[in-house]
Amino acid sequence: MQILSHTNVLPLWFLVLAIFLPRISLLVAWLQGNLVPFHLQVYGWVPLIVAILVPRVLVLVLIYRDQGLSIWFLIHLIALILVWGGSGSYHSRRRD
Repeated sequence: MQILSHTNVLPLWFLVLAIFLPRISLLVAWLQGNLVPFHLQVYGWVPLIVAILVPRVLVLVLIYRDQGLSIWFLIHLIALILVWGGSGSYHSRRRD
């Protein structure tokens, strides 16, 4: 049984802003009530903890639940890989 009866619940501004500022876009979408359909699927502290620690992963989960494997999912996955890959080289250069 799928709770989301329609797709593309996430607005375009969220998909674009989440590439650059995932925590802020999650907060604004939550305050506006755009994430209400997703609250019915995930319970407890898990979304809050994931939003604080790894917000890009939560954005990927939201996009996958909304649209499946779409172009937006792939764009955000590439952004996640670039950010995580780039952060490791930053820390290694900083030690030298």
